[in-house]
Amino acid sequence: MASRDSDFLKNFWIPNHVLVPDSEVDDGQIDGDGPKCPVLVFVNSKSGGQLGGELLKTYRALLKEKQVFDLGEETPDKVLSRIYANLENLKVRGDPLAISTLERLRLIVAGGDGTAGWLLGVVCDLKLSHSPPIATVPLGTGNNLPFAFGWGKKNPGTDEQSVLSFLEQVMKAKEMKIDNWHLLMRMKTPKHGACEPIAPLDLPHSLHAFHRVSETDELNIKGCHTFRGGFWNYFSMGMDAQVSYAFHSERKLHPEKFKNQLVNQSTYAKLGCTQGWFLASLFHPPSRNIAHMGKVKVMKTHGHWEDLEIPSSIRSIVCLNLPSFSGGFNPWGTPNRRKQRDREFTPPYVDDGLIEVVGFRDAWHGLVLLHPNGHGTRLAQAKRIRFEFHKGAADHTYMRIDGEPWKQPLPVDDDTVLVEISHHGQVNMLATHESKSKSVNDPSSPYHHDAEDDDDEDSLADEFRKFGAAESFKIPDEVDIAHLS
Repeated sequence: MASRDSDFLKNFWIPNHVLVPDSEVDDGQIDGDGPKCPVLVFVNSKSGGQLGGELLKTYRALLKEKQVFDLGEETPDKVLSRIYANLENLKVRGDPLAISTLERLRLIVAGGDGTAGWLLGVVCDLKLSHSPPIATVPLGTGNNLPFAFGWGKKNPGTDEQSVLSFLEQVMKAKEMKIDNWHLLMRMKTPKHGACEPIAPLDLPHSLHAFHRVSETDELNIKGCHTFRGGFWNYFSMGMDAQVSYAFHSERKLHPEKFKNQLVNQSTYAKLGCTQGWFLASLFHPPSRNIAHMGKVKVMKTHGHWEDLEIPSSIRSIVCLNLPSFSGGFNPWGTPNRRKQRDREFTPPYVDDGLIEVVGFRDAWHGLVLLHPNGHGTRLAQAKRIRFEFHKGAADHTYMRIDGEPWKQPLPVDDDTVLVEISHHGQVNMLATHESKSKSVNDPSSPYHHDAEDDDDEDSLADEFRKFGAAESFKIPDEVDIAHLS
């Protein structure tokens, strides 16, 4: 390694005694005031075909092996709990290197959106004394999270020069808070049949831990099944989730066919055709449309619920937190001044405590997103949203959070099935200068000026403390984390 690269990497090396309790103080490789940009790196070695494993080797060659972790070998909650406990102990003793590391620490996660969401959930749940910001390496198929913050959509190079370039971006990146959202689903215990979420081929579908709560959970109600989870990017329901479910099922059956990003995206498009997403009016009965399945309510001001009118043709509904969906598209777009005035819409900030609700009729409708100013049917911006399903309207639907789909059975004898989304707090992300995400508190954001848009498509909480991503959520031994990419 060239001395120039070695000097540069000193910005990221973490002292040995900080990484490993009771080890000797570093041997002089670290500058006196500590590394300028200390990092912990988490890699899903099974993401991106062979790319995850190759990237793991490169990071371990450039950084200290003890600051680079394979998520297939050790979970992030155990790593962060151990290192932060040591940091706090050293801080109490007045260790200057530990104090500077705690203040400057940044995290890097390499994997798909599911893997990135796992780490975000862990950081959120652990409530660390100094919550570190997170940079995301795009190793999945959609890569919506990395794209939203300027880290790109394409799978990265795994050679040393590519990693050095990424580390330089991490050092220059700015911190940005984003909203977290809690998902609650509740229904009466069915008299017949099951109502557990069915993931593709019965595998747990998400590292956001959408699961049934225990009897001791504060959200549990006797005589009801209650499920909870969380998301950072989006929740969707309807036909788009159905296509995603088919894709994940196919990938599990034939993993050898899903070795690179281009093939994955091509297969996804083909499944959209075979599932009837392009000819939805012919292949799918109106009874499956969102408006026919139940009522939708939104809370725009605290404590006040109001009915949201859903056009009868809408077959898919997306609740969006970030301006990146389905491979980088922005379904909400940027409302112009007239829309902001007449419908009280705002640009899609990622830290304003509001979620954008967008509808789509079919895949042809989705193609409007290819236009620079294209967007879906804007339905609402809200602090909370609630779906109340009609009794017997359907025996199942499809749902998806941050790219991870499942099939949700619905009891036919129950008129109290509801899904509710509410604000959960915030977590810190790292964003490059190419970030698509914008902060409501950033005066340099172009959203603070006139928003230009106009294909007029539109004219046609404290009680939820945890996502369950850390100690309360464990990945079953039989689950291959490659399928979370």
